[in-house]
Amino acid sequence: MCSPQEFDMSTAGTRMVTRSWSRGPGVGPRGSGEEAAPLPRGKSAAEGRKSHHPVKRQRKTQSLKVAYEASDGEKGEGIKPLKVPSWEPQDWQQQLANIRTMRSEKDAPVDQLGAEHCYDRSVPPKVQRYQVLLSLMLSSQTKDQVTAGAMQRLRARGLTVDNILKTDDSTLGALIYPVGFWRSKVKYIKQTSAILQQNYGGDIPASVTELMALPGVGPKMAHLAMAVAWGTVSGIAVDTHVHRIANRLRWTKKVTKSPEETRAALEDWLPRCRNGAGRAPLPPSLLPSLSLH
Repeated sequence: MCSPQEFDMSTAGTRMVTRSWSRGPGVGPRGSGEEAAPLPRGKSAAEGRKSHHPVKRQRKTQSLKVAYEASDGEKGEGIKPLKVPSWEPQDWQQQLANIRTMRSEKDAPVDQLGAEHCYDRSVPPKVQRYQVLLSLMLSSQTKDQVTAGAMQRLRARGLTVDNILKTDDSTLGALIYPVGFWRSKVKYIKQTSAILQQNYGGDIPASVTELMALPGVGPKMAHLAMAVAWGTVSGIAVDTHVHRIANRLRWTKKVTKSPEETRAALEDWLPRCRNGAGRAPLPPSLLPSLSLH
């Protein structure tokens, strides 16, 4: 039995403890010297008594952009940085499949008379490359049949840098006539041949920039020369026909006004796997009406 005094003390202690722990948020136990964490603004004491658990903040959902990565092997070798897919034209894959079907017979002049068929395979490689470049220079504003005929006449006389430089302008003009703008092309061929002899040992440059620096060589010719002569993908070869049809198919994000603008627009979205290892010319055998040569 405890004494009345002890009972009162015990009872009072009980009341004190009960009272000190029921003071609510913001006030610690009496005599502890500590204060509980204050309520967030706008919260009343009554609201605080309802739960001792902290209020959870809702996380905002974020939309994620779809990305893909390409690799050269199963072990992750050659992994390239993630790339967010860019704009691409609607139904272009179906359109391309239709074109492939239309071109399956390979019956257009370019299939037999293009730049890849105009050089002599029996001559040294650098002479072959020179002949490819000249066939491209002659092909501007000229039908494939006419270009092929001019190349045959040139090859019959020995189509090399040295022989062209030894040929007078009138004879060279007669050999390449009636290609389009044949007088201007006589001048360009002579100037280009002299540069190749002096700076490249009779070979042709191996870059688009250097090729385009040659007289009479434009972007389309340079990209095709890289593909046919060097076997290197450098870009999509676009002429006026490709430019026109690409716009008709709506393969450009907006209407383009020049072949070069069209080339940049096509290279911006056309997957590399569709145009070669890198940026290859669309094959002439695929698009005859586009007349890449």
